[in-house]
Amino acid sequence: MSTSIIFIYDGECPFCNHFAELLKLKSNFPSLQILDGRQDLPKLTSLYKQGYDLNRGAILINKGKILHGADAISWISSQIKDPNDSLLELLRIIFTSNKRAHMLFPFLLWGRRFLLTLKGKVWQPVNDNSEYY
Repeated sequence: MSTSIIFIYDGECPFCNHFAELLKLKSNFPSLQILDGRQDLPKLTSLYKQGYDLNRGAILINKGKILHGADAISWISSQIKDPNDSLLELLRIIFTSNKRAHMLFPFLLWGRRFLLTLKGKVWQPVNDNSEYY
């Protein structure tokens, strides 16, 4: 079982990209791997077949346990420890609460879909037949 933490996000989503960049730059996880799910479609398809749809949120794999969507964001936000970065601190305060994360997460998904539509990108990189878009 791997000891690394893998955070898979949608590289076409500006919100997701910004969050992933913040994690890369400010993360205190020595074993954190940050992957753009659209760049690794075989892995994304495998997760999709298990019920983890990038269209419904980021995916976090920690010691074999998979967290998805609001749960993934809540867990990773709870691990952020950088009081010098006001945006990360705000995200930590807001999303550390699993209840708040679940309440706010649909708005994040809506914003993601809206921005992807403006960019002319598909919302979901894999479909039910597990073919690539």
